[in-house]
Parts: sequence; structure tokens; C-alpha cells
Amino acid sequence: MGFLGIQMGFALQNSNASRILQAHGADTEYLSLFWLVAPITGMVVQPIVGYYSDRTWTRIGRRRPYILVGALLTGIALFLMPNTVFFTSLMPSLLIVAGILLLMDTSINLTMEPFRALIGDSLSSKQRSLGFSVQTILIGIGAVLGSSLPYLLTRYFGFSTTDLQNVIPDNIRYSFYIGAIVLVLTVLWTVFTTKEYSSYELGFDNKSVNTKGIKSFLYDLKHMPLIMKKLGWVQFYTWFAFFMMWVYMTPAIAEHVFYKMEGNLNQLYIEAGNWVGVLFGVYNGISVLYAVFISRLVARFGKTKVHGLGLFIGGVSMISILFISSPYSLLLCMMGVGIAWGSVLSIPYAILADSLPSHRMGVYMGIFNFFITFPQIICGLLGGMLIKFVFNNQPIYGIVLGGFFMLIASFCAWRIKESASLFTNQMGR
Repeated sequence: MGFLGIQMGFALQNSNASRILQAHGADTEYLSLFWLVAPITGMVVQPIVGYYSDRTWTRIGRRRPYILVGALLTGIALFLMPNTVFFTSLMPSLLIVAGILLLMDTSINLTMEPFRALIGDSLSSKQRSLGFSVQTILIGIGAVLGSSLPYLLTRYFGFSTTDLQNVIPDNIRYSFYIGAIVLVLTVLWTVFTTKEYSSYELGFDNKSVNTKGIKSFLYDLKHMPLIMKKLGWVQFYTWFAFFMMWVYMTPAIAEHVFYKMEGNLNQLYIEAGNWVGVLFGVYNGISVLYAVFISRLVARFGKTKVHGLGLFIGGVSMISILFISSPYSLLLCMMGVGIAWGSVLSIPYAILADSLPSHRMGVYMGIFNFFITFPQIICGLLGGMLIKFVFNNQPIYGIVLGGFFMLIASFCAWRIKESASLFTNQMGR
């Protein structure tokens, strides 16, 4: 349940961060630099949280203390994000937005990393594909709600899409408020209703994971499983693609589709931003439906084959956006992206968890996040220059580039040979 709330907040950020930044004066070519906050904080925070959550034993468990603190901080950040105008007397508004993005991304990473380790702790090898699929379903539901909320508040409840006084429209501000409340409540539900197993039940001695500082972390980094390194290449190309889509989807759709309509350009951009929220809701919704069938597909065809196919469909769908001129036709493209997203959220972690020892599940899940954050950092540094100098300030080609990268990821996934689990969870014996 906590993942539903976390992803709702994450979807609100993904769908609206670019427009909030632009409302405060950020240029399109520099958007990717602001988006670097998320992968940089993920690269730093998740391995640290994973390392220490492996070694934390409290009355409320190993992972849950980190989940609880992170959720409360994320809720605060969601309330602050649409109200930066009230802090402009202290410093420039764009700097305030960047600071709140930093707080939000740090908090989300603090909350999210222990969740994935908790699933690995709680399930045997045979259950993990299904477990991560259930996680994907709840992530998708939260993302659909978060992505679609601004549009729904305007369409059915009459919230304004323009608010010159506060810079951020009412439909966006109240979406963030609702997201914060849902996130905190769902995470509290998880914290107070989930059991964590002791080190004895997990099949290892608590003394074997005493803190050894940076040497222990470097040892884990050096001796990561081979399949984790191979998955790293798949993750690199996949997350480069998604990062390009998240950053440039709104300006790309505005220029490629909406500006061809009659009307005021500012209003058309607002409509494009609202429609991108719907599109993101669609791909997240499809990921929910696809996740229902993932465990059955994996059982029949294998994890790597199913994952490679999902990425291939996603890559073709992203490239096809170039040839679309109707807002409603974009829904078909996002259905393909949703299949890829459903696969990305579940299968790599199921493959990885089968290769990890229980007493290092957290730290390796954190290190695995390097392969997610590093491509986003590369994309953030180079994305703006690619759009400006290579694609002649046409962000639609950034989406197409992401599609080609996802195709590369699919071929890398197909080249991975699955092996038997190196470590068997004691509860599955």
C-alpha cells in the first residue's frame, strides 16, 4: 500500500516538475539539469539507506523506520512544492524550487529503497516475480491517480488552470496536497500492518552484518553478482530513455501536436501539460494491467525474454510518437510504453533478488540503483545540448532518441542467461 502513495507523489513530480520550473523562469534547454537532482540524490541516498537498513534492528523492524521517516519528509515536500511563491522574499524562486526538488527526491529515495528490500526479505525465490508484480500494480494505481489528478480536478471539479497570483494553478496545487495526504496515510498503513522477519528467520546471524564502514561497502561493490552487472547495461539504456521522456514530453507534445491547433500559445501549452498528465496516467494504468499477467508470462517464457519483449514494445511506441499529430492517437503510443514500464518495475528486481544473500539485500538493492541514476545523470548533462545543438531545439527528437535506447536495452536483456538462485530464502525451504 505504501508504494501506491509513494508513486502517486512521484507521478505528480514527474508530470508537473518541468512546468513548475518553467513557470519560475527555467529555459527548456536547462530543464534536464534541474532533473539531475533526482538521480544524484538516488545515487547517494539509496546505497547508504540500503547499507544501514541491513544493519538496523529496532522494535518496528529493519526497513520500516526508514520508510516512515522518508514518507513524512516527502509529504512535507509535496505541500511546499506548489507554494514556492511565498518564499521568494528569501531567495530567487527558481532556487527555491530546486531546493524543494532536492528535499522531495531525497525523501522519496529514503522511503523507496527499503520497500524493495522488504519484498526481497519477505518472499521466497518462487514468489518474487508475483510479489514484484503486485508491487507494480500498486505503483501503477498510484501513478495513474497522481498523473491524472490535475486533469480530473479541472474536468470534474472546476479547479482553475490559471492562477497568476500564485504562479502555479489551483488544479496543480491541490493535486500536490491530496498526493501528500495519500502518501502519508498509505505508508503508515504499511508500517503498522507489515511484519518483518528476524535475522534468525531469514537464515543468517545478525553478528555477520555488523557495521564495518566503507570497507564493507566497497567489498560489496567489488563482489556484486555477475548477473547484476549484466542487468546494469539493460538498466542504463532503459532509464536514459525514460528520463528523456519525463523531461521533454510536455514541450515535445506542445510543439509537435498542440501548437498546430488554433489558439493562444500559452493556453495551448497549458493544455499540452494537462494532456501529458493524462498520457502518463495511461502508461501507468497499462502497467497495472500488464503486471497482472507478468508472473504467468515469466513462468512460461522466462524473465529475460519477457523483459526484453516489453522493452522492445516500449521502444517502438516511443519512436512512433514522431509520426502522431492527434492528441488522442498518442494514447496508443503510451499503451506500449506502459507495457515496458510494467516490466521495468518488476522483472529486473525479481531477477536480482534471486542472486542476492538475505543479509546484503538492502545494500545490493541500493547499489543496483546506480544503474538507474547514472544514466539519468548522463542524460541530464547531455540532454539539453542534444536538444539544442543536434536536434535544433525540437524536443520531440529527444523522445525518439529515448525510443532507440530502449530498443538497445531490449537486445541487452535478451542476451542475459538466467541462472538458478545463488541463495535460497529460508522461508521458502
